[in-house]
Amino acid sequence: MLKYRQKNVSDINLEDYLGEYESRQATVRDLFYDRNRKSELLNGLWHYAVDQYDTCIRQHWFEERHFDAKGNTLPVDYSFDEWPTMQLPCCWNTESEKFELYDGSMVFTRTFRNQKTEGERVFLKLGAVNYICRVFLNKQYLGMHRGGSTPAYFEITDLLQDENRIIIQADSTRRPEQVPTENTDWFNYGGVYRDIELFRLPAVFIKRFQIALVPGSDFGKIRIRVQLSDPAEETAVLKIDELGIRQEISIHDGEGEAVIDASPELWSPENPKLYHVELACGSDAVSDEVGFREIRVEGRDILLNGKPLFLRGISCHEESVANGKALTDEERLENIRIAKEMGCNFMRLAHYPHNERMAQLADREGLLLWEEIPVYWAIRFTREETYKDAENQLLELVHRDWNRASVIIWSVGNENADSDERLEFMKNLAECAKKADETRLVSAACLVSYDEMAIADRLAEYLDVIGLNEYMGWYTPDFGLLNTLFENSNPQKPVVVTEFGADALPGHRGSRFDKGTEDCQIDVYEKQVETLRGIPYVKGMTPWILYDFRCPRRTSIIQGYYNRKGLLSPDKRYRKPAFYVLQKFYRELAGK
Repeated sequence: MLKYRQKNVSDINLEDYLGEYESRQATVRDLFYDRNRKSELLNGLWHYAVDQYDTCIRQHWFEERHFDAKGNTLPVDYSFDEWPTMQLPCCWNTESEKFELYDGSMVFTRTFRNQKTEGERVFLKLGAVNYICRVFLNKQYLGMHRGGSTPAYFEITDLLQDENRIIIQADSTRRPEQVPTENTDWFNYGGVYRDIELFRLPAVFIKRFQIALVPGSDFGKIRIRVQLSDPAEETAVLKIDELGIRQEISIHDGEGEAVIDASPELWSPENPKLYHVELACGSDAVSDEVGFREIRVEGRDILLNGKPLFLRGISCHEESVANGKALTDEERLENIRIAKEMGCNFMRLAHYPHNERMAQLADREGLLLWEEIPVYWAIRFTREETYKDAENQLLELVHRDWNRASVIIWSVGNENADSDERLEFMKNLAECAKKADETRLVSAACLVSYDEMAIADRLAEYLDVIGLNEYMGWYTPDFGLLNTLFENSNPQKPVVVTEFGADALPGHRGSRFDKGTEDCQIDVYEKQVETLRGIPYVKGMTPWILYDFRCPRRTSIIQGYYNRKGLLSPDKRYRKPAFYVLQKFYRELAGK
């Protein structure tokens, strides 16, 4: 009896209950090309339970041990199909007031039917779960995924039955060793907040499909790269009917590449031209809508399709009042259209990968994008596992959005102090991004060196474009230091001022000296744009930020748990006066 008792309560004495779940981790190697593939959504009503003590994974709820070896019933601490339900995808913080500030673990489960087809392989995709997910199917552990903003893929072919139970443990706990760390300047939304999908694929399928202009080819050559799921010998066929292209690509050991003579109409914000591209190989086929453009740096200039470009931008979080991070396409389009109304041709998607739909919509609508991973503030730069986490999130983002013409900059982080450990960490990330994708620029949002009052971050040597966060007139009240900063700096590459701004409570007026008023924000914007227009190496800006967003750090009467630096109110119904200051400047730059 004692032995039986110990076996069934061993979780109360088990310190490293997480260790057994670490061996199977979904990473970038599991990602496959799913754009325009038919999928079956598992969105909808899921049963859920708050699980603050991680009892689900401590006690192996997924094994559903309701009986002992003799058939006697056992007490259990769950009742899956009697739990309340929640509509997924969502952020649980916006679903109920009692979950508004909850950080921790929540367990979701549902059943679904399946009809098997001979020779098919079936994959589960979780678009995003913040921050760690652990996934179980039919009493078996599938694996886990780290990173709250990139997708996780699991093959489930051999585990599927006619009737299936899936369990997802979503753990939003903030931890110092994670990316991002436990201290950020945005709200830590928890949940399974992007689509849950099943994909049915042939035995050998197209895993990776990358197509772009060949850099430096005078826009006359297209390169395509193909990788299959298995090391097969095949012939793939690329078709772009509008360009009269039908190209065979030899696949050896599962990989192939071809360079094709072509002169496509170039994609740009003014002309967001997309081509329907089809790729077939064996019994598999994929398609996409792809724009062709070239982005490069020449001296201090950023060139889009060979022409100098000024990035008239704005920063934006992935957030809405109603849905948290689980934005709808209508909300994404609203953000794009407000930015374009302001005169933007560029948006910085801060500070983590936004939904892949954002880049797809930006392709269609004509808006350039900066995409970023959350290497944010005081990351554990000396910890090897933390670097692996950051690199995996970077590669998942790069490969997810590789074919998106709108994405022109990969950012490897934001606002980290220039230390030796941080330099090594972020230099390696920058080199990783360049190796993975030679068609885009690499940047990071760096801090001002106040000791030198200059742009002096050592990371700049490894970047194509220097991002600069400066809050002159706000956190640094002496606005005159902005001129000193630029006079003391002489970068030989372009600079994008990635952040400046000031808090303003919507409708709160006063003098320009009164912090938190719209008048103070107007003053900061007027001085910033007047100064920045005269700096020859500043080739873009993304002021902070499009609209106010939730943040637990911001507790003053003006803030009310919001960062109030937005140019719009949180619901985007009200435009603060500084919106029109930036709009006027951008329209002047665009010659409108």
